[in-house]
Parts: sequence; structure tokens; C-alpha cells
Amino acid sequence: MTAPVASLGMYDHPGQRAANDALWLAIARHLRGAGIAAPDVLDRDRPVEAIWRDPDLLLAQCCGYPLVADPDLALRVIAMPLYALPDGPAGLHYSRILVRADDPAATLASFAGRRAAINAPLSNTGANLLRAAVAQVASPDGFFGATIVTGSHRASIDAVACGQADIAAIDAVTAAVIARDEPAALIALRELARTPTAPNLPFVTARTTPPAIVAALRQALLAAMRDPDLAPARAALLLADIVPASIHRYRRLRRLSP
Repeated sequence: MTAPVASLGMYDHPGQRAANDALWLAIARHLRGAGIAAPDVLDRDRPVEAIWRDPDLLLAQCCGYPLVADPDLALRVIAMPLYALPDGPAGLHYSRILVRADDPAATLASFAGRRAAINAPLSNTGANLLRAAVAQVASPDGFFGATIVTGSHRASIDAVACGQADIAAIDAVTAAVIARDEPAALIALRELARTPTAPNLPFVTARTTPPAIVAALRQALLAAMRDPDLAPARAALLLADIVPASIHRYRRLRRLSP
């Protein structure tokens, strides 16, 4: 790698950026100690989708569904995070299906023909898990009357709150962070249901990253999880631990979609 790139953009809300910076500085320091070049700062100038496709990608976090659904995405899974959510199974996440608090509909089936907001068509938490939830009550094909693409979970929350959409599936980690840091954003919403679960978003590197560097990245992530000085950063990110993982853990996500 001539110009290594790093990103922690999947959970990088304003209240988390300092924590991600601290986490990255510790990881980069560990890598340099092993003789591996690492960028000084995280790449926040490009969309995460562009960063995933950078052949010089050293470390990023990736949505699990495009990892297995996009054949052009050449990534290698390094590890999987565990999050400190009181109602989340270890290693698994889900989405909270949110609607307006004053909407009288009581079931997911009642939203047939209504407007859904998704952050991206290949998002696991925003689109794939929502389809999986709908498939439990009806055929997901054409279930919603319209679907708008907002670009982020945060924007999907606003779309439902202002009436641009009626329903959205919001990543549980994102929802917890917004509830903590921006509670006013959720005042007008309520949880209708929860989606099926899926493996947490993996840490990845370019598929061409040499095995020795992959091993060093795992060690650097583990060291960051054990560093007592990083406890405030981990708390801000809701990070409890990481476990080694491979793409095999994520292949089941294909089966969640029709």
C-alpha cells in the first residue's frame, strides 16, 4: 500500500467523532510500532461507499449486506465488534422500525401501501432487515407504496418525523446513540416493531491486504479494546469488544432478501 486509507464512518455521529479519532490514533500507533504505515487521520472527505472501494484501504467498517451482495466489493473481513446494547444479543444487531408517535397503525402489516424511508438500497439495517421484517407478514415485493432514499439513518428519522415518509428501519446502535446525544430527534417517533437480527457491522480491509497486515490489524483492534485509557472513547461508541471474524459469518444476509 502506497497511501493507506482508514475510515470509521459507519458510526461517526457528531458526538462520536472525537472518540473515533482517539480510537484510530491508538490503532495507528500500534500499527506503526509493528512497522506498518498508517494514515494520521480518518478519511471523512468521501462517502464510505467510495472508501470501501479504495485499493489502498487499510481499515474501515462496512455494512454487512453490500459485503455479500455486491460482487465488485473486494474486501476482507478482519473482525466483528460487540456493542453494549442492553437488549442486543451478543454479536448481533437489529433495526428499530420507527413510525410517528401519532400514527394510529398498530402493526407492520398496516403499513402496506405507505411510504418507507431507507438510508441506502444496499443497507442491511435500513433496507435488507426491513424487507426481512415485512416478509414475515406479507410479500415484500411492492409492499410499500413508495420508497425514498435519504442517504443516512439520521435523515430517515427526520423524514418520518416531518411526514415525508411513514416508516423507517433504524440501526439499533445508531438509534441508541441518537437517543443519548439528540433525544429531541426521536420525540415525535415510536417503535412499531423490531427487525430480525444480523451480525454486527464488520471491520474490513482491502482484499489485497497481506496476511501479516491483517493479523496486525486484528492485534491493534484488540489492543484498543483492552486499553484502559480508551474506556471513554469505547463508551461513546458503545463498543464492548471485538472478535475475529471472516466473510462466512455474513453470507446468511443474502437469505434475508427475496
